Order: sequence, then structure tokens, then C-alpha cells
Amino acid sequence: MSRQLRLLCVATQFLTRLPMPRLREFDPSWLSQSTRYFPLVGVLVGLANLLVWWIASRRLPASVAIGLMMAVSMLFTGAFHEDGFADACDGLGGGNSRERVLAIMKDSRIGAFGAVGLILMLGLKWTTLAALPSAVFVQSVVASHMLSRWYAIGLIAFLPYVREDADAKSRPFGGALSGGDWTLSGVLGLVGLVPLAWAYTRNGARLDWAALGAGACAAAAVALATGLYLRRRIGGYTGDCLGAVQQLAELGFLLGGLATVDSAHGLT
Repeated sequence: MSRQLRLLCVATQFLTRLPMPRLREFDPSWLSQSTRYFPLVGVLVGLANLLVWWIASRRLPASVAIGLMMAVSMLFTGAFHEDGFADACDGLGGGNSRERVLAIMKDSRIGAFGAVGLILMLGLKWTTLAALPSAVFVQSVVASHMLSRWYAIGLIAFLPYVREDADAKSRPFGGALSGGDWTLSGVLGLVGLVPLAWAYTRNGARLDWAALGAGACAAAAVALATGLYLRRRIGGYTGDCLGAVQQLAELGFLLGGLATVDSAHGLT
């Protein structure tokens, strides 16, 4: 197996529960190097979401198909990012000092801030997806998963990792992604979208560039604002913060796209 394919398998194994080829040996440095493929894994997750939605929507109402899509998506990823988002909500909402924020985030139990934040996040995603016209829905699902993961790993490139625990799960990522590598990861994600865009437009469908651009800008603004807030509150990022940025950027993309289209009739 080539080195780059091995890194893609490591990235997929880390971010999802999808079965991957067994690696005969493992170098801990592969995990940090695999971050360049996180946006490409986002494309894979987005495609899996669309497949579930397409199958379910053949016989079920659109809102139900979207709910099933979101449920299966969390099975694919093990609710990895949602868990980080909930922990970040608990820590940032309940901690009054940097040390207290980090301590609360490390607690695996979910608190009031995490529960409320997660309910609002999932509810807003569900209703936003249901309001998107079908012509924009397909492109938005895949693009939001790709870009949100790219924006999330921007924290690795531009902020310090703040935990000092030797067993911290995201410690291998600390300082492991340069600005150039982060840019490369975005290019790889876009390369993954090109054949999908070609297949989508081959039969006469059209990409809504206004919705894509608005979604990308909204997601970038959300990710940047969150990163600046995290730098002020705790001086950098943790693994939970990566999950939080991914969730917020994904929602920001969907809302930005929705703001540019007539969603009066929802999915058709």
C-alpha cells in the first residue's frame, strides 16, 4: 500500500467507523500527517449522507429522509464531531477560567450547556436542510462536509494546542500542520469534489454558484470567529474545539446557502 493511500486510510479510520484495510504496522506520526486528507474524508461522509437520503426519499417524506440521513451520518462518524461540540459547549458555557474550561471539556458527562447546544445544533441543521430546494440540497450536503472539516483543521495550522496531558487524544496534531499543508488539504478536498460536480452536471443539472459561494463565506466567517474566540478564552484549541468548529462551520455553510435561494417550498 502506498504511503499516501495509507494516510487516507488512517484519516478515514480516525474520523469515521467505516471499515478500512488492516495496517500491518502503524507509525504514530501517520495520524498527524493524515490531517491533509480530512477534507477528502468529508467528501466521503457527504456522499454517504446523500446515498441514505436518496434511498429514504424514494418512499418517505423529505423531512423524514433527512432525519434518517442525519442519524446514519452519526453512525458513520460515531457522532465524533457532535460529541466534541457538546463538550465545548459545556466547557465554554460553564467555565469561568481557562483551567476550569479545560477541566469541564475533559469530563465525558454531558451537562446542560452541551445538551441544549446539541439539540439546537441538530434541530437547526434538520430544518435548514429541509428548507433547501432539491437543486441546492445535493451540492450543499457534500460541500458543507468537506469545507467544514477543512476549516476545522485550520485551528491546527494557526492556533496552539493547549492541553498538556500526555494522554490527550489530539496531542499528536499539535503543531503538525503548517499553513501550506492546510492549503494543500483544501486543494485535495476540492479535487474530490470535481468528479462529483461533473457527474451532477452531466445530465443537465446546474451548480448554484451563488449558494456555494455564500455557504463557503458564511462557514469561513463562523470558523474564523470561533477560532478568535477560542484564542481569547483558552489560548488555542483542543480536540473538542475541532469538533465544535466543524459543526458550526457545517451549519454556517447550510445557512449561507439557504439565504441565497427561494426556500418557500422546501425540497421537491
